[in-house]
Amino acid sequence: MKLYDGGRAPNPRRVRIFLTEKGIKIPAEQIDLGALQQRSEAYTAINPMQRVPALVLDDGTVIAESIAICRYFEAIQPDPPLFGVGALQSALVEMWNRRAELHLLFPVASVFQHLHPAMSRMVDPQVPQWGEANKPRVMQFLEFLDRELKDRAHIAGADYTVADITALVAVEFMRVSKMAVPDGLSNLQRWQRCAGPNATGKFAHRAPSDLQSLGTTPAVRLGSTSLLCGAGKMTRRRKHAARAL
Repeated sequence: MKLYDGGRAPNPRRVRIFLTEKGIKIPAEQIDLGALQQRSEAYTAINPMQRVPALVLDDGTVIAESIAICRYFEAIQPDPPLFGVGALQSALVEMWNRRAELHLLFPVASVFQHLHPAMSRMVDPQVPQWGEANKPRVMQFLEFLDRELKDRAHIAGADYTVADITALVAVEFMRVSKMAVPDGLSNLQRWQRCAGPNATGKFAHRAPSDLQSLGTTPAVRLGSTSLLCGAGKMTRRRKHAARAL
């Protein structure tokens, strides 16, 4: 089994954080997006869509798309559950993950892709007007999310889920898109502190080259639960041993 990774790009980061929360370690190989390695003949043979990440199983099956990869690992290692438990919670997690994708991650990515000069080689043509048009969409959703987080610890409810991972990656990607969470969104800022590096561990933020020596078997769940986060209520905050890596 091997994960073809893509460094700091948002979708590969979603998978890395997900695997860290699961305590799963697999070998990984970095695809250099800046050098357009994703368009190489060798990688195109793995994923004709020329996108990262991609997971190649032991039998040669290729799973692309970040959430598809996450769902595969959720099925083979259900604990801890990151897609919800039961019909209602699973539906709510799906709803909030899609909202975070459609109304936050994708608009932030559009700002970066169409306004950052470095993206001109990958996005041709860039449409600066579309990049600018997405900035208010991002801010409107952040304000909506801040109101939603007034009475709960995490994006989809009381538990940390893949929806938190998607939203966290989107919010952190705002920095390279030259955007920031407004100071007045205190609920969102509180959530970000709880869902950020101390919750996911430094392992998820390391370069893919640091993953190459890892084995293929699931590891023991990293970290422990402490009651540190939340607006006046007890919520989870994982402290991973991987922070020492």
